[in-house]
Amino acid sequence: MLTYTIRRLILAIPTLLFIGLVIFLLLDLAPGDPMAQMPLSIPPEVREQMREALGMNEPVWVRFYLWLYQFFVVEPQVIFDAIFGTGFAEDKLRILSWQFRSPVMDIIAQRVPQTLWVVGLAYVVGVVIAVPIGIVSAVRQYSIFDNIGTFVSMVGFSVPTFFTGVLLIVIFSVQLGWFPSIYDTTLVVTGWDSFLAQLRQMVMPVFVLALYNAAQISRFMRASMLDNMDQDYVRTARAKGMDERVVVLRHVLRNSMIPVITVIALGVPQVFGGAIITEQVFKVNGLGQLLITAIQANDLPMVQTLTFMFAVLIVLFNLIADVLYGVLDPRIRYD
Repeated sequence: MLTYTIRRLILAIPTLLFIGLVIFLLLDLAPGDPMAQMPLSIPPEVREQMREALGMNEPVWVRFYLWLYQFFVVEPQVIFDAIFGTGFAEDKLRILSWQFRSPVMDIIAQRVPQTLWVVGLAYVVGVVIAVPIGIVSAVRQYSIFDNIGTFVSMVGFSVPTFFTGVLLIVIFSVQLGWFPSIYDTTLVVTGWDSFLAQLRQMVMPVFVLALYNAAQISRFMRASMLDNMDQDYVRTARAKGMDERVVVLRHVLRNSMIPVITVIALGVPQVFGGAIITEQVFKVNGLGQLLITAIQANDLPMVQTLTFMFAVLIVLFNLIADVLYGVLDPRIRYD
């Protein structure tokens, strides 16, 4: 397992370099100019100096190399300096946002807590709800619980999140006034009252996203459980007189989690990517909203960095899912 993990990590290096090159070239060749949003009163010579300051007059390969160096060398040094108080990254150039005129990673670090509070918590809640529902629905197939779970899952997966979000705002914010319709990103939890206010403003966006995630994962969990419950090893375990709970939880569930692990692991990068639509509906100032703003402002460094970060997370959690296969099923060995 260790050899396989090291081999996959080594293979991920050229994969990420190729993905980074594709992302950089696609965005670099896209039409648009960050100077287009500047006032027309700026003299041409000043505008040209601003282009040079942004590094737009350098060749493509130079800008790509500097971007990789700043992403993989300078930014980790900045994090190391912030933790241990060293000065490795002092006076080194960082990836700057054309829109905010400040380091991209600093802006991302400011938005990550908002995304994790809402989207991350919603994903955890969705997984915690979906797995037991899928198990019970498979064990009690065609029961009332299974029919209700199937109906709710189909509705949750079919109805778009922007419709569910707007519907909850109309009912619980406009009509009943129970929860705020706009997420206050400036709220700081300093006591019990502010903690309750934070919970109140998180209820609706977390519910919308948790319903969507739980609907998808519970269907995978149910289908995987049903596929394994008719296998020969399950009938053999029952014939040996094992308790039905032991058969389901120790044998069926363990094998059924293998395809579900893939769905859960590949869904984690979406947490950091943010639920763009839901964040727009509830005005959550997270990474998804940051990406939309960067695209609208033609902020190429921000878009390139965010997109590449999502690619890194996808490759990483693909590896984590493969390793978990071997943990869940002893028959799977990579070494």
